[in-house]
Amino acid sequence: MSDPGRAFGIDIGGSGVKGAEVDLATGELVYERIKIATPHPATPNAVAEAVAKLVAQSGWEGPVGITMPSVVLNGQIRTAANIDPTWIGIDARRLFSLALGGRDVTVLNDADAAGMAEDRYGAAKDLDGLVMLLTFGTGIGSAVMYNGVLVPNSELGHMEVDGREAEHRAAASVKDRVGMSYPEWAREVSKVLVTLENLFWPNVFVAGGGISRDYQEWIPLLTNRTPVVPAALRNTAGIVGAAMAVSAGIAP
Repeated sequence: MSDPGRAFGIDIGGSGVKGAEVDLATGELVYERIKIATPHPATPNAVAEAVAKLVAQSGWEGPVGITMPSVVLNGQIRTAANIDPTWIGIDARRLFSLALGGRDVTVLNDADAAGMAEDRYGAAKDLDGLVMLLTFGTGIGSAVMYNGVLVPNSELGHMEVDGREAEHRAAASVKDRVGMSYPEWAREVSKVLVTLENLFWPNVFVAGGGISRDYQEWIPLLTNRTPVVPAALRNTAGIVGAAMAVSAGIAP
């Protein structure tokens, strides 16, 4: 029988399907995460098979929370980033539940899951009010929490900033592709953050994505007014947030 203080989360990305049991008191993984390569092409049935294999390997028998790099509405996939376009319109909650023998499943956006985890256990754990997570990677993912309550599927990376999408201006991939220095890139990030803070007035921005490991190189260079802190949970945030979601019955 599953421990009620624990839950199981799976984070589906472009390169890997990663999962683990999570201690909900601490946000820590109970054991080292299990990783299976994301199938290519990452079709719904192929990914569902990978999820079933991972859960079987773990020995977990309870409900499962799963993140997708997608907008998720009522369990249905509405966008497809780093996964096969045949996902659009798929009832992912039903698909994964069937693959897992009919057990309860929650499916949510990967950035939303990471934001929930950082808000509860990570960089924003001691802060109230409006918390905004931005993940700087190939694009810009976003999550919005108010006093711990998620506002799902925000997709703020697609917001227009001075005539260009925010992620076309300030994603980490843009820095690499154009060859920007950290000061040059920080100016673009600042433009995005100023636009967001003028609209939402958050208490804090949490900066995630791989480039957050180098936060000392660029966060001190930002010129927006709202505090910016680096994400703390790194590559476990999606797993932890997925586990939180299924435990709390959150199903965007």
